[in-house]
Amino acid sequence: MISREDLVEMGCYNKPHGINGEISATMLCDLELLDRFKCLVTCVDGIYVPFFVESKRPKTEQTVLLKLDGIDSEADLRLLVNKQIFVMKSEYEELAAEYDCDEEPADLFIGFKVIDVESDKAIGTIVDIDDSTENVLFVVEDAEEREVLIPIAEEFIDGIDHDGQRIYMNLPIGLLPE
Repeated sequence: MISREDLVEMGCYNKPHGINGEISATMLCDLELLDRFKCLVTCVDGIYVPFFVESKRPKTEQTVLLKLDGIDSEADLRLLVNKQIFVMKSEYEELAAEYDCDEEPADLFIGFKVIDVESDKAIGTIVDIDDSTENVLFVVEDAEEREVLIPIAEEFIDGIDHDGQRIYMNLPIGLLPE
């Protein structure tokens, strides 16, 4: 039986799409990484249920249309609307282990909490990665729902807790909003 401790959040189902049994989903990772997971897990009636992806096609940069094996009717799809999508933590960790610690795909950190080492306080949650410039940035949403951009630089990262989904950072003064 799958428990919440065995899982890492990876996205959310949106709504059914069309008449072919597809559902729209917003993912917290690069869509190409989806192929690396055997199944997507969702809590249905208090039980974590694995769903196998029959097909997928990108809709936007973070949104994908999924056809799940065995889910063919709109009534079945409605059970998934607005539900979280998880992947198995063991598969997630296996993927992360393929990379050196400082070379992990930044997308794998979406959903992690950023903790300031100096104050031992949460800065916010990583909601996206901005790689539009040479300096790649964590896009962090703070408690007041403001967007904070933090450079992804090895010298700022003090530690990573994969199990607790936390990144401990030692940031320069003035980088964070007051």
